[in-house]
Amino acid sequence: MKLIQTIKELRATLEVCRKEGKTIGLVPTMGALHAGHASLVKRAVAENDVVVVSDFVNPTQFNDQNDLLKYPRTLEADCSLLEACGAAYVFAPAVEEIYPEPDTRRFSYAPLDTVMEGKYRPGHFNGVCQIVSKLFLIVEPDRAYFGEKDFQQLAIIREMVRQYPFDLQIVGCPIVREADGLALSSRNARLTAEQRVQALQISKTLFASVEYGKTHTLAETKRFVEDSMAQADGLRLEYYEVVDGNTLQTVADWADSGYIVGCITVFCGEVRLIDNIKYKE
Repeated sequence: MKLIQTIKELRATLEVCRKEGKTIGLVPTMGALHAGHASLVKRAVAENDVVVVSDFVNPTQFNDQNDLLKYPRTLEADCSLLEACGAAYVFAPAVEEIYPEPDTRRFSYAPLDTVMEGKYRPGHFNGVCQIVSKLFLIVEPDRAYFGEKDFQQLAIIREMVRQYPFDLQIVGCPIVREADGLALSSRNARLTAEQRVQALQISKTLFASVEYGKTHTLAETKRFVEDSMAQADGLRLEYYEVVDGNTLQTVADWADSGYIVGCITVFCGEVRLIDNIKYKE
């Protein structure tokens, strides 16, 4: 496995791969890698001849600069994990390499990017589209891999690829959870031992809501989740929305869609955690 830090070197390296007829998979990450990322990389390795993993904390997608400063950076450990997973190249550029000048491009995919995270983190998805589009243009992958934990992000990236258009396949991969159910996240490393126990109530509530929803209305199920979060120690619900999995628009009845997903964001102390659960698919 090779660590590459410049766009010029990465493009030259991948051009050789393409001339040899090799397929290229891309796994965009912001580092602080865990087993969830490893699952994406292993799938990419299984489906492509060469896999590139980007390891770059993208400043344009943080609307809270304090959150950007606190985001964990663990490149050495990341490289060890990626080598074990079979990645060929790690692309870990400096901010100045990716943004030699401010990126003034504006991406708008309403209504996908105006609800949920788009509402509470203005500018976030514009930053996501800026970096992901740059990576697509630099790497020119055949396939790119994203986790379903960032469910809204995945939907927006699919739409960006449709509209741009990029000639690649977007592959969504299932949420990876700890044995006790907590969704894996780089932000989990910021939780204290007590907060780690408190955060488990998020996934427990979502799992319980699936069973609850089988015998209750959608509105009752939504209240069940909101009430459970209100009663949970150390947690503060930012939002919980039950949406159509394709449009991300709120649904009012289980019969309104054949693809229904519950998306939740909760603060555990200062750590903002997201998760989701599928009710119908």
